Amino acid sequence: MTDVTHADLSTLSRWDTPTICNALELVTPERRALGFTTEHMMCLDPQLAPIVGYARTATVRAVTAPTIDRELVKAQRAGYYEHIAESPGPTVSVIQDLDPHPGFGAFWGEVNTAVHKGLGCLGAVTNGSIRDLDACAPDFQLLAGKIGPSHAHVHVVEYGCEVNIFSMVVNPGDIIHADRHGAVVIPLDAVKALPAAIDLLTRREAVILKAARANDFDIKKLKQATANATDIH
Repeated sequence: MTDVTHADLSTLSRWDTPTICNALELVTPERRALGFTTEHMMCLDPQLAPIVGYARTATVRAVTAPTIDRELVKAQRAGYYEHIAESPGPTVSVIQDLDPHPGFGAFWGEVNTAVHKGLGCLGAVTNGSIRDLDACAPDFQLLAGKIGPSHAHVHVVEYGCEVNIFSMVVNPGDIIHADRHGAVVIPLDAVKALPAAIDLLTRREAVILKAARANDFDIKKLKQATANATDIH
């Protein structure tokens, strides 16, 4: 098990998800073009700070009713909640909607946000739909593929499995960073290196931004600022 601490995750919530993606390009360059969502997502509360936690995963369907016994359906849902409550925390629920047109029925609304928040979950990322926008648990973030009014026949198909949310492949225990821009998987061995990488990028960008915002900015000064930024280590 990694030695990542709760404080490490809390530190990463200071920066938005694009900044984390930028830093990952330095720390894990082989993941430059993978590990993040690639479609526009609905954000329940764009003003909330980024959420950072351990992934708890599941798949759902909503177009048709479950074909298994009702008691098994209840057991599957209970098992999923136990998965959410497992250590370590905090957690982020990542749910893939398997329906042909994801979001036909919403898994997320007033009740599930309250339940998940109570179990130590910070929020959720899904390609499916969300509802009850004005009644969801406060300070619980939702990123979703769409908004819809009904839960239809929504039910858990599997939990603790690999899922794919708009090209972001997630396994249980992965660290997820998410905000209004989308979500990204942070490799466990990259967590502690990210703050230093962000500091380096910030100092490099500051040189270019200072030049670009000056009244006398021109192409010559851009070239010089770019060269100066590259020299920062």
